[in-house]
Amino acid sequence: MKMKKKKIVIALGHEALGTTLPEQKKATKLTAKVIADYIKEEYQVVISHSNGPQVGMIHTAMAEFCRIYPEYTATPMSVCSAMSQGYIGYDLQNAIRTELLNRGIYKPVATVLTQVTVDPYDEAFYHPSKIIGRLMTEEEADAEEKKGNHVVKQGDGYRRIVAAPKPMNIVEIDSIRALSDADQVVIACGGGGIPVLEQDNNLKGASAVIEKDLAAGKLADLLDADRLIILTSVGRVALNYGTPEEQPLDELTVEDAGRYAAEGHFEEGTMLPKIQAAIDYIGNSAVRSVHIAKLESALDGVSGLKGTVIHK
Repeated sequence: MKMKKKKIVIALGHEALGTTLPEQKKATKLTAKVIADYIKEEYQVVISHSNGPQVGMIHTAMAEFCRIYPEYTATPMSVCSAMSQGYIGYDLQNAIRTELLNRGIYKPVATVLTQVTVDPYDEAFYHPSKIIGRLMTEEEADAEEKKGNHVVKQGDGYRRIVAAPKPMNIVEIDSIRALSDADQVVIACGGGGIPVLEQDNNLKGASAVIEKDLAAGKLADLLDADRLIILTSVGRVALNYGTPEEQPLDELTVEDAGRYAAEGHFEEGTMLPKIQAAIDYIGNSAVRSVHIAKLESALDGVSGLKGTVIHK
């Protein structure tokens, strides 16, 4: 009897994608080698990814277009997020497909445009914190506030800020699960997913972004994945990061991770969401684990992956 393949969710950070279009083309080729290594080791792979620079570029371009041509309607944040999923997925799925074919592996790769529901009463909507878009003048910032958007002073100008609510559910989870169970490679929840609010039978795009790591944790949880691998720019989780007392950790229990987070060891917007995602995903499970590691080390495959392992 053939053993059931282990399912892993791989969350790709900025390093795996680059910033500009040429950088993204180059970066996805290296990332495709990582993914192909895991597929060769007989893992079912589902991929999520960041989109910070990409969605910022799209938002800036669409805002500028609207400024030049006022007759066009402004592009909502949710639509910018959908655009970023499309063009990152396009480069990523083609790079993975090429790498697999070069190794003689014939396996479909698909990007699922993914919506993630959020709670309209999430505390984050009252305290927006995520900076997006270009630098604006005071006049432009006033115009944004009149539209009901939030802005914050930054340097000589102003930037728009949006909420970062927690992911509640993944709308397309059944499609993602069906593709994964059919042993296809799936790219989903790009940039944390498109944040949407449920209104009866309708889904309304929210002016927000979702922490990509929290969405990856939710994706791994709903798929009942065996492991969540978060590939980032640092080799290990560390206490007192960036100080002379820095202490890298090879292993971490969920209990210790929660305690260190409460003590303020992990930075907001960088390591803290990864730790929160690990805690939420593992819960009380004795079999689930999270691996936080540097992208390059992942080229050694799951068995050779260095970094920090988090477990119950």
